[in-house]
Amino acid sequence: MILIGQYDSPFTRRVGIALTHYGVVFEHRPWSIMGDANKIRPYNPLLRVPTLVRDDGSVLVETLAILDFVDSLAPPGKALISATEPERSAVLRLSGFASGISDAAVSLFYEMKLHAKASPMLVERRRGQIRDTLAMLELEAPAQDFWFGVSLTHADIAVAASIGHLAGAHPDLFSRIMTPRLVAHAERAEALPEFREIYQPFIAPD
Repeated sequence: MILIGQYDSPFTRRVGIALTHYGVVFEHRPWSIMGDANKIRPYNPLLRVPTLVRDDGSVLVETLAILDFVDSLAPPGKALISATEPERSAVLRLSGFASGISDAAVSLFYEMKLHAKASPMLVERRRGQIRDTLAMLELEAPAQDFWFGVSLTHADIAVAASIGHLAGAHPDLFSRIMTPRLVAHAERAEALPEFREIYQPFIAPD
């Protein structure tokens, strides 16, 4: 199995952490969508990461689809998401908001980097999406190690990966957003072995 994408992508990192948590052996190819497009294209013409090449040669794209497959490889009773409601939807809801923060952060980064003059309207919209969603999650952030009970879930991974990515990609913006409970939650997650193993500082693409 091959995971394509750099770990400074919060989406690729989420997949890598889940695979590592489950003890699944995989090959990591840290290819960038900007610098390594010709390497990625034969596997994924969308030129997006994460891309997962399964052992049978078939390719999965899109984070949630990949994680759904990865969960099928989990040891019995050890999946990072419940199979039953309402626990399942609670994890998916939180993961969705965390993913949205990362989507907005990626869009904001490219808007500011790839255009000679960034759109003030788009920049403020993305900043507002990030700020308001973090504020909402800050009110819900748990005092305990994990968001839902006593074990790690995809929600914990998604939130921590999004916080880490935002701090690296937009340090000035992140420093102005007051989310101490979210930061503390992310720091607790980052101390786990699978988070320490699947990590890469943010590298701005050329």
